[in-house]
Amino acid sequence: MDPLEIGRWQFGITTVYHFLMVPLTIGLGLVVATLQTAWKRTGKDVYLRATKFWGKLFLINFIMGVATGIVQEFQFGMAWSEYSRFVGDVFGAPLAMEALLAFFVESTFLGLWIFGWKRLPQGLHLATIWLATLASVLSAYFILVANSWMQHPVGVELIDGRPVMTDVWAVLTNNTAVITFIHTIFGALAVAGGFLFGIAWFHLYRRRRDGIDTVGADRKVIVGEDPAKGAGRDKTDYLVWWKSLRFGGWIALVAFLGVAFSGHAQAQLMIHQQPLKMASAEAACHDGTAFSVFSFGNFGGDKTTCEDVNTIWEIPGLLSFLAHDNFTTDVDGLNTLIPQYQEKYGSHLPDDPMYGDRAGQEIDYQPVMGVTYWGFRLMITFGGLGALAALIGLWVTRRGTVPNSKWLSRLAVTSILAPFGANMAGWIFTEMGRQPFVVAPNPDSTGVDGVWMFTAAAVSPGVSGGEMLFSLVALTAVYAVLAVVEVLYLVRYVRGGVPAAMPELAAGHDGGEDKDSTPKDDDRDVLAFAY
Repeated sequence: MDPLEIGRWQFGITTVYHFLMVPLTIGLGLVVATLQTAWKRTGKDVYLRATKFWGKLFLINFIMGVATGIVQEFQFGMAWSEYSRFVGDVFGAPLAMEALLAFFVESTFLGLWIFGWKRLPQGLHLATIWLATLASVLSAYFILVANSWMQHPVGVELIDGRPVMTDVWAVLTNNTAVITFIHTIFGALAVAGGFLFGIAWFHLYRRRRDGIDTVGADRKVIVGEDPAKGAGRDKTDYLVWWKSLRFGGWIALVAFLGVAFSGHAQAQLMIHQQPLKMASAEAACHDGTAFSVFSFGNFGGDKTTCEDVNTIWEIPGLLSFLAHDNFTTDVDGLNTLIPQYQEKYGSHLPDDPMYGDRAGQEIDYQPVMGVTYWGFRLMITFGGLGALAALIGLWVTRRGTVPNSKWLSRLAVTSILAPFGANMAGWIFTEMGRQPFVVAPNPDSTGVDGVWMFTAAAVSPGVSGGEMLFSLVALTAVYAVLAVVEVLYLVRYVRGGVPAAMPELAAGHDGGEDKDSTPKDDDRDVLAFAY
């Protein structure tokens, strides 16, 4: 059992699982803060109910995100100690800022928001959710600064074989970090938009199915009420879902445009900073200008010559446009790039004890083509599907409600998964495409030359394959249990609607608070402490 391969699987599984919660936390936090701002400004009960409902789901996801994110830091020291030693001087600053200036602020003000509904003035209480949300955005930036340095090292000097930071500003303003941050935030908004859209559609469909809302001769909605079910099925309940659906749909569309434009900028950086990653993502064996829309073959075959890859459909000039904003400049292919890497960084791993049994092995510079090629396309496809669902949904619901169709409702709910799939595919593509480096070099000399680290040198030398395998199985099992718990809680509160977050509505109360009122105590809900 190779500790390196097992360690990579372990970190990959835990990181991808954790990353599923990160975009939803960021995006949904911004949504909740915006909704509470609308309530503060207008005093309308619809915005209070929306804040409470989406805030409950935000908290469930946030708690799970914290629980799964802590594991990442332990892995750095336990499974990847050589990597930690190599990058420690650089990562110390951004990770300390993430912990002290971002995560600490985020947790503190989120706690004040949770417990402050009955105690803080409305303006101050609103400030707490904005501070918590903006702190989560800041936290994401510092994490991406660290990750982007691995993609494009800057602001350091190589001393005794280790990078020592000499310019913290260069590290914090790394162009890779800036554009990756923008891309990630828009990706988070796409997740939040799809989340609002799908869940709101589900509740509007339930109102149609139960005969509460109907459609008149002019095909416009006639909003009804169900007095037997209290304020949880009144006209304000309709407005919560209607506004959430429209809000989520527009967020998804705007986010898709942001992701597309920032992704284009990322691709242009990638062509220069990590050309092997982009060439592998295109299955581009030879220099050229065409973008491969669809290729197939044995991607695990002769990856240097790509003899087993067959391109079925390609668009001439598009790859050049992605890289150089024109349609004629050739982009280097794998057969050109791999010999350049071999000449500059060596064809075999150094004969050094830090590599263990892998010392002297031939270096395979090409990332796994199947993962990078399809990961890149799945990222684009899932992102496009999420935006398409929002666009069609906004058009179909323009008259005030959703069609009374079970199958359309199921499709709308399923569309929630598309932005998650896009984010996951993009993250896997980014990390797998960097191999065989854990810290990628700068072939175009825009960063610091001579700073790189092979993944084979990053694993902890004192950890055996058996120990790594045990931790892999244990963490995967724990994460599987946490996944079941989170999904059950989310489904429970989604199906419960607004009364699940505001039990007083289901209890037959008059259903709401005006702008200047104080929420009433309700001890029957085990999560009532959250509000």
